[in-house]
Amino acid sequence: MSTRRGFLKSGGLALFGIGVGGVPTFIARAANSQKIVGPYKKNKILICIFQRGAMDGLMAVTPFTDEYLKAARPTLFMTAAKGDNNGQLIDLDGRFGLHPSLGAFEPLFREKRLAIVHGIGSPNNTRSHFDAQDYMESGTPFNKGTGSGWLNRAVGLLGHDASPFRAVSLTSSMPRSFYGDNPSVAISNLQDFTIQMRGNPIGTNVAAKSFEDLYDQTSSALLNKTGKESFDAIKMLQKADVKNYKPANNVIYPASALGNSLKQIAQLIKMDVGLEVAFAESGGWDTHFNQGAVTGIFSRNVLDLSTSITAFWNDLEAYQDDVTVMTMTEFGRTVKQNGTGGTDHGRGSCNFILGNDVNGGMVHGLVNPLAKENLEDGRDLAVTTDFRSVFSEVADKHLRINNDTILFPDWSGKKIGVMS
Repeated sequence: MSTRRGFLKSGGLALFGIGVGGVPTFIARAANSQKIVGPYKKNKILICIFQRGAMDGLMAVTPFTDEYLKAARPTLFMTAAKGDNNGQLIDLDGRFGLHPSLGAFEPLFREKRLAIVHGIGSPNNTRSHFDAQDYMESGTPFNKGTGSGWLNRAVGLLGHDASPFRAVSLTSSMPRSFYGDNPSVAISNLQDFTIQMRGNPIGTNVAAKSFEDLYDQTSSALLNKTGKESFDAIKMLQKADVKNYKPANNVIYPASALGNSLKQIAQLIKMDVGLEVAFAESGGWDTHFNQGAVTGIFSRNVLDLSTSITAFWNDLEAYQDDVTVMTMTEFGRTVKQNGTGGTDHGRGSCNFILGNDVNGGMVHGLVNPLAKENLEDGRDLAVTTDFRSVFSEVADKHLRINNDTILFPDWSGKKIGVMS
């Protein structure tokens, strides 16, 4: 009994879109036999978006007065000067300019709802995508053996009863950030899903029949506490008209993976199923060649990022006070462009934080003149802000978590004032 209950409590649920089918019949029967109580208590919600591949922060938010950068990027550099043939950045403060394809962010920045942190990154100087992502998602940049992710630890520190949809990742597999003992859910598609176990590698691909065997043996236990909550949440999801969801304010989400993920997160928020931490991904940021300036690969990526996040924000309406959105990327790109019109793996980048409790309308962090003597390893934007100082501040202030020792072990740095 204790083993099975432990599976339910720490294993959580992973809901993966399969295109056909749906909830196994034994789950549906159990869910339908239970009366759903009222909505879960309204809590603060943190949305994290991982830009996989390493975003060029110097192109997203350009220190356009820096002559060293201009010399290092003859075909990639853009200015904020009107009518300039190299493209016009959106002047934020006389020094930093927003890429024109990030224009959807400008009103949010002017309204002081959007903050930017520049020179952010990991203290570990690896330029391996896999290692850097692992370190950032585990929150322990010098320890590969950490079993849990920082968002899973954050969930464990929330300190109140939770719904099984407290922590949700809109991805096809569980992200490293959610690894750990606290229940979490991975959903690739709300319209068509099945249930699988999540947890250790042995349980990852357990068939529904195995779950049904557990159910048959311990049906009374499953309908108590964690089990009953799970069925209640599944019933909520089944009853929702997900397919015909209509965003507020006539919002149209981009027809992209990120746009679709954020649209589904908005639906979960409005369903009041107890969501508190959500995770989504944006890919394609590894711009080694043909990066482009005003147009091109990078421009398309940042357009999707900004319009997806802005659509999500506008869709939330009355929920905006309860939601903060934070982006992250494993590292930045080299200051100097390479011979194929791209940028290689670097160090510092920037991230975006959106919310009504954000100290917005500012570019936080330190970016020194990009002379060679100021560059990390003589080639990269230096990491002047440890990602943990930002992630911990956002979690502490927004989710009201105040235990950095557990959230980010081996770190005792200072916050930078990105939250109000």
